Amino acid sequence: MSITTGDFRSKITASTLLEKKQRQETITCLTAYDYSSARLVDEAGIDMVLVGDSLGMVMLGYENTLPVTMQEMLHHTRAARRGVKHAFFIADMPFASYHVSQREALRNAARFIKDAGAEAVKIEGGEKRARLVERMVEAEIPVVGHIGLTPQSVHAMGGYKVQGKTLKAIEQLMHDALALERSGACCVVLEGIPREVAAMITHELEIPTIGIGAGPECDGQVLVFHDLLGLTFAPPAKFVRRYADLGSIISNAVQAFKDDVKSGGYPSDAESYHLPTETLSSLQAIAERKRAVQL
Repeated sequence: MSITTGDFRSKITASTLLEKKQRQETITCLTAYDYSSARLVDEAGIDMVLVGDSLGMVMLGYENTLPVTMQEMLHHTRAARRGVKHAFFIADMPFASYHVSQREALRNAARFIKDAGAEAVKIEGGEKRARLVERMVEAEIPVVGHIGLTPQSVHAMGGYKVQGKTLKAIEQLMHDALALERSGACCVVLEGIPREVAAMITHELEIPTIGIGAGPECDGQVLVFHDLLGLTFAPPAKFVRRYADLGSIISNAVQAFKDDVKSGGYPSDAESYHLPTETLSSLQAIAERKRAVQL
């Protein structure tokens, strides 16, 4: 068992997550998109850190996740990797990086592991992704599945809507979850589905379920870092609990800085560097001789 430097916490792996489910120990997961946020999340003892393609909205200002590129995901994954020592570290595969062909999907997934330091990749979709998940696992690439409300399918779904509301839809979600498990996925994200359905899936699966807008019966919960801290601009989804309002704190701090600069209150003398007394005396003497010459 590997030990993290400095805090003696064991490294979380896919096996650790399975053991947590077997012990009925709740799993925690947060997104992070850069070194500082990933380090803070990791040092807080969160089990899983996900570099989600939600960075498209919260970091890059896109309308949805669809424009996010491989290059952008790799860039942010590398940065977040430097802050993670303890948590299981996962990267989202962006839209179109695994949809065209299995060969291209495998190549892109390998880049996240080899070039960016991810310990698993996350892909959206259930039964239709089962063979791809199987191929990735055969290639020694751990995979996290994602079913229910899958943001990369926003146009196909006709918007961001809760999934699994009919008996037929519930049956399909169960098929999707079981197909991912049989294919070797190490866990499955359940997003935007009724609590009762998530509970059924969680009970049926041997691998952990991670919920987001799927009720408390999932084996774990994930939120977007910026949602949790109040750093987003749109109204939060029903399932988002804001644990802080950093948006207001940051805005107030920036306003105070602007006011201090304009009033001359910043920087103060105590916040300024000074010359050594001897150097200052010499500089003043030079200035006095120059004035004398000018006179």
